Amino acid sequence: MANPVILTGLRANNDLTIGNYFGGILPIVDMANTRSSEFQINMFIPDLHSFTTPIDYSTLYENIIANASLFNAAGLPLDNPNIYLYRQSFIPAHSELTWILDCFTGFGQMERMTQFKDKSSGQADVSVGLFNYPILMAADILLYGAAYVPVGDDQTQHLEFTRDIAERMNSRFGELFVVPEPVKKQHEFFGKEQGLRIMDLQNPAKKMSKSDESGKGVLFLSDNPDVAAKKIMSATTDDKANVVFDRANQPGISNLLEILALLRSASIVDTAKEFEGETRYGDFKKIVADEVKRFLTDFQHKLKNVDEAAVVKKLESSEKVMNIQANRTLQAVQRAVGLRK
Repeated sequence: MANPVILTGLRANNDLTIGNYFGGILPIVDMANTRSSEFQINMFIPDLHSFTTPIDYSTLYENIIANASLFNAAGLPLDNPNIYLYRQSFIPAHSELTWILDCFTGFGQMERMTQFKDKSSGQADVSVGLFNYPILMAADILLYGAAYVPVGDDQTQHLEFTRDIAERMNSRFGELFVVPEPVKKQHEFFGKEQGLRIMDLQNPAKKMSKSDESGKGVLFLSDNPDVAAKKIMSATTDDKANVVFDRANQPGISNLLEILALLRSASIVDTAKEFEGETRYGDFKKIVADEVKRFLTDFQHKLKNVDEAAVVKKLESSEKVMNIQANRTLQAVQRAVGLRK
């Protein structure tokens, strides 16, 4: 590996919201495009992680390909030799290294993981996969010597575990792994902002979520543009008759202003200033609805025209290279623990 590695995972799920798009997909694509001249960019689809919670197994493979296609539609190039797009399950070393790391990890350490507590709370049937998936995540990172891994606040504990298991294995068996940079340095490298939080259109006190049962307050990338526009027109606002960006006192209007700013690639300050003195919420909503409709129409057209064969070709060519790199690390670990000469 000539260049240092940046690694990020792309969830195998194509039922995404505009919040996922602007808060996750676009930043990842931008990072890959701007840093690929200096870094090896590993963008993998964590399809094995999909089994930690119940899913529709009959659609998983199609979702994986749709996931990769979605990033291509968002601007991820398929011809950049420094960007690798691959499926986790097509690199057997991920599973093999996970088992070895399992056997050097204490039960108590995994039991204290906040994500496991949150996701297992109130569940009658919790899988072992959900319990130990931070170890699989560690393998995902350590196999490629990734120093930089953009993680959200909910994954910082897992990154610290990855550093911990790498340091412990290195201390016991020699320098097997590159230890990822700590959370603070990750934030310095990628930039730690406030975080994008597009709120639910019907309940602007909660974040827009793809798991919302009604879907009325959620803008999905797969929504019919006309349906999405109607969701905007029926969004909850207030009785103040004043289009002002004020999250505390006017959360519904503020949410619509943020959505409009994102769609226009404009600052929230400039967007809010444009509507100073506006008292007709219907007129304002119509402007936002038209922008949403325009965005979805354009994006869905791009997605429809993605060359799926080219996407699969990119996956397969990346997987050949990733198998070589991952196996090199795995074999060093296998030798260290006595499985190989």
